[in-house]
Amino acid sequence: QVQLVESGGGLVQAGGSLRLSCAFSGRTFSTQSMAWFRQAPGKEREFVAVKVWSDGSTYYADSVKGRFIISRDNAKNTVYLQMNALKPEDTALYYCAARPSAYGTGNYYARTAYPYWGQGTQVTVSS
Repeated sequence: QVQLVESGGGLVQAGGSLRLSCAFSGRTFSTQSMAWFRQAPGKEREFVAVKVWSDGSTYYADSVKGRFIISRDNAKNTVYLQMNALKPEDTALYYCAARPSAYGTGNYYARTAYPYWGQGTQVTVSS
């Protein structure tokens, strides 16, 4: 059974930093593309970042490019999201998602491309 458990969320002032973690279990982590999505109240869940399993490529939403960094530690089965220069509009529930290699490549921005999801961790940025 696949499990993803996020941690590291909290309340931070604008301009501050947080690092989210997502622990993965139940499948081979090294062959999962790992992504972060977020959902603000009243809004759709949106793509934030992905780390592709095969070549380590990373892709970011324009809104976080230059401020957020996604990384992974295959030895710990964990993916991270370092969030810097946080803004109030970054306030959301942040979800970790996994996509096995069998799902192919491309279309990393779509939430429907990921079969496995965590429960989310809340990030609140005060102004």
